[in-house]
Amino acid sequence: MNYQIDKNLVKSTVKIRPKDADKTTVGTLLSICGSYGMAGAAIMSAKSALRSGVGLLKLIVPQTVYPIMASAVPEAVFIPIKNNHAFDVESKSRYCNAVLCGCGLGVSEYSKDLLYKTLYRCELPMIFDADALNIIADDHDILGYAKAPVILTPHDREFARLLGCHTEMIKNKREELALSFAERNNVIVVLKGSKTIVASPDGDVLFNEELGNAGMAVGGSGDVLAGIIAALVAQGGDPFKSAAAGVYIHALAGDIAAEKFGEISLLPTDIIDCLPEAYKRLF
Repeated sequence: MNYQIDKNLVKSTVKIRPKDADKTTVGTLLSICGSYGMAGAAIMSAKSALRSGVGLLKLIVPQTVYPIMASAVPEAVFIPIKNNHAFDVESKSRYCNAVLCGCGLGVSEYSKDLLYKTLYRCELPMIFDADALNIIADDHDILGYAKAPVILTPHDREFARLLGCHTEMIKNKREELALSFAERNNVIVVLKGSKTIVASPDGDVLFNEELGNAGMAVGGSGDVLAGIIAALVAQGGDPFKSAAAGVYIHALAGDIAAEKFGEISLLPTDIIDCLPEAYKRLF
């Protein structure tokens, strides 16, 4: 399978809430994101997940960023932890449906410990973005320990680090390299760009090049995408289709934002604000 992501695929993936829904029946997402100096990434991924319909969002954050995040995302449940504090991923992920890790996480011995424990012990679908990818780049073998589906969301530079090559090598072989990495490591790869590619370990490839705009090329846009995908997976969506649907919705919201603000002035938070309109246009 190799084709453009279309509206029908997205509509078949996004869950319509039943009339008797409550917060525990429409998905619980555990987010392991944020660090001192990078609270914004965690906030944006959290807000986009909430705007994408997840019923309950649990945020594991360092105590240093808890005050600002608590005021920015009052809808979330927070689990503030100290650096080097024992972290029990099994208990924290109990009753959750998916895990998002990496947005603004930073690269340190502490963040490495969080990611390794998540990969080794978590039995939920996992979405790894940003600094989680930089940590994985140092040791691909850890992906083999995953007990559940894994989605990686790199841009070209992050993907080059994962492959151990120069970014220029990626540009002319994006589809081929994304598919090869997905098959070799048994993961789903969302290779972001003007033509975003979604490759599965089963050899399927979906892509988006009809939606989206250059205004989305700004720091934080990827955090928004990671939150959308994680929310769709947490609501029970097939991980591969949820990744593709997240790419489509993210790009559609980006185009709506560009209509309102123009490409030059577009911010990732504008994309989040336009998610409600994007979902309304699906149905």
